[in-house]
Amino acid sequence: MSKFQQSQAAVLSHDQAQDHDRVQRLGVALAAALFGIFLFLGVGFAHSETIHNSTHDSRHFYAVPCH
Repeated sequence: MSKFQQSQAAVLSHDQAQDHDRVQRLGVALAAALFGIFLFLGVGFAHSETIHNSTHDSRHFYAVPCH
């Protein structure tokens, strides 16, 4: 294997590693966003008195009706 081929193989491996890292970061960001949306909607529209009282001001801040 020539030095050029070794160098090219190393670059391809590095690019593939970067793509894999990017895909992992996007997956984590998507999971975090979905979890945040679930928490916001789940808590925002919950009818439990404890949850209502603990999140009352933040619901009104985001214009989520609660009364």
